[in-house]
Amino acid sequence: MDGVKAFSFEELQSATSRFDIATQVGEGGYGKVYKGTLSDGTVVAIKRAQQGSLQGDKEFYTEIEMLSRVHHRNLVSLVGYCDEEDEQMLVYEFMPNGSLHDLISARYRSPLSFATRLHIALGSARGILYLHTEADPPIIHRDIKANNILLDSKWTAKVSDFGISRLAPVADVKGVTETHISTNVKGTPGYLDPEYFWTHKLTEKSDVYSLGVVFLELLTGMQPISHGRNLVREVNMACQSGTMFSIIDDSMGQYPSECIKEFMALAIRCSQDETKDRPSMLEVVRELENISSVIPKFDSTALELNSDALTSESPASASASAPSSSVYSKTHTYVSNNLPGSNLVSGVFATIKPR
Repeated sequence: MDGVKAFSFEELQSATSRFDIATQVGEGGYGKVYKGTLSDGTVVAIKRAQQGSLQGDKEFYTEIEMLSRVHHRNLVSLVGYCDEEDEQMLVYEFMPNGSLHDLISARYRSPLSFATRLHIALGSARGILYLHTEADPPIIHRDIKANNILLDSKWTAKVSDFGISRLAPVADVKGVTETHISTNVKGTPGYLDPEYFWTHKLTEKSDVYSLGVVFLELLTGMQPISHGRNLVREVNMACQSGTMFSIIDDSMGQYPSECIKEFMALAIRCSQDETKDRPSMLEVVRELENISSVIPKFDSTALELNSDALTSESPASASASAPSSSVYSKTHTYVSNNLPGSNLVSGVFATIKPR
């Protein structure tokens, strides 16, 4: 808790007009998230756990411990916490553009350009690379997903939610470092590393797998699991059949086809079933930087690329707009047959055989 501000219940109640429903910007299994303004004018996001929350004491304190130790432009900043009057609340910097999930989900369907998506992918990868290589000791996030990638006013991606994160293995007195952590399986279906699921061996490559699924979401606009179909499986089938461009998100507009191919190839490598077949996070960042270097520079003031500089494989269909009010990690239940992912190639789950 050292160095992290402890807020009183009254301070946070005042910041949210007594947790007025008008200040609520999200809701999940842990409780609700509110937009608040502190007494010094700082705008924050306040995550308030509810009784019976899926986030218990352990996750609450893990989040504080992890975020108080790491500082990077691609990780969400923890402003403070409240732990009194039977209340557990976490206070973060406010992310005006909400979560990546909401941005690309069926509810909002914002027409993000390829440059914007690549900018988000690279920022997310850099944040995770910091956790794996520069945090001391290194950290395995364990729950990388579109809901846990938040976006600031300049569309900078910031990785959030460290409640189930684990410290990575470090060298013992003999200088020997374990290759994995043996632990109970935790994570989100659709993003969960298959090898970790079967063996209970958690590694940094588990985060690589999850990020690979996020990359596929950015490319296709589809969900990891939809109508009993698995996105990783469907993308692989489309690429193998030569129909990759048919599953690229229509709302992306015009894009450079060669860059799309390279990004897709990287996403597929990241989401391989076996750990040994995935790249390291350093390799992921370098490849994304190489792709970024050959497209027009990302401009946070305009979410569309200069169409004159691009070839088009897919017609622009930018009729939807971004949400007027940002939403934090909001959980949606969809029943529409028009849900992104409903046009996947087959109805088969990815099969993983234990070895």
